[in-house]
Amino acid sequence: MVSFSQKKPLVKAEIDTTNIRIGEQFNLKISINEIKNVIIPKLELKGLEVIDSAKTDTLKNSLVKKYVLTGFDSGSFYIPQQQIFVKNQAFLTDSLLINVATIAIDTSKIKKFPIKSIKSEPYVLDDFKGYIWIALVALLLLGLLVYFIFFRKKKEVEEEVVIPLIPAYEEAIEKLHQLDEKLLWQNNKVKEYYSELTEIVRNYIGRDIEIPTFEQTSNEIIELIKAQNNKKKLGLSKETIATINSLLKNADLVKFAKSKPLSHEIEDDRKFAELIITKIQPKVIEYKSTIVAQTPKINTNSKTVTKDVD
Repeated sequence: MVSFSQKKPLVKAEIDTTNIRIGEQFNLKISINEIKNVIIPKLELKGLEVIDSAKTDTLKNSLVKKYVLTGFDSGSFYIPQQQIFVKNQAFLTDSLLINVATIAIDTSKIKKFPIKSIKSEPYVLDDFKGYIWIALVALLLLGLLVYFIFFRKKKEVEEEVVIPLIPAYEEAIEKLHQLDEKLLWQNNKVKEYYSELTEIVRNYIGRDIEIPTFEQTSNEIIELIKAQNNKKKLGLSKETIATINSLLKNADLVKFAKSKPLSHEIEDDRKFAELIITKIQPKVIEYKSTIVAQTPKINTNSKTVTKDVD
């Protein structure tokens, strides 16, 4: 069946049959007797479906667009008018009628079987995904709970354990000897040498004079030493405090200003470090002995006698 547009014979649509059975295929062809400035929009259908479509072919002075269609519902269906644009002007094809018939079935020749009971499908992994996720989340929460309980108990035990420390003086002297054995400045590692040297002195001062030296500047440490010296009346001389200040400032120049001291200057700073420790240690011992002497003793042998008064 062939149909032509009513306006001008520019576009036409044709099908190779008007009657099909459900699922059978038929061909639709749209022709335009123009090849320039032609636009063929998407095919509009109702009750029918496009199975395949070919590229637009050019035949002489015409364009041809072919489609393979089918229908899956019985009844009569129209292929509606298709709007084709030629040189910005719209042209319509005629609508085409397609009859879709059902397939006749001879029930007398069909072998009948008894109705079988409903069988359950075998279990697959997807059936247990929900339970698996719940189990994983429960195990994760349980693991976190055990971890935090164990970590907290371990932390409490660590806090309760008191590690005996060797006296600050002995620790500082021992570390100075260990520093000498490393031969850092002799191997051009002057910055590392001064970092360890001042760390030893800072740690000693922090422990014995009882001031915070961690993350303190050199000037802040000197001010803390002066304040603690006056508060506890340690009796540190101005020369000792000046020696501490000189050592810290020399180390700052090496670490931050990239100063390069001579070998005899490095050796002098090493001697000053040990001199500082030996000057402070007896003052601290004297102060602590004074504190102990001033602490009142508790007489554990005294008895309290009560007397009844008539």
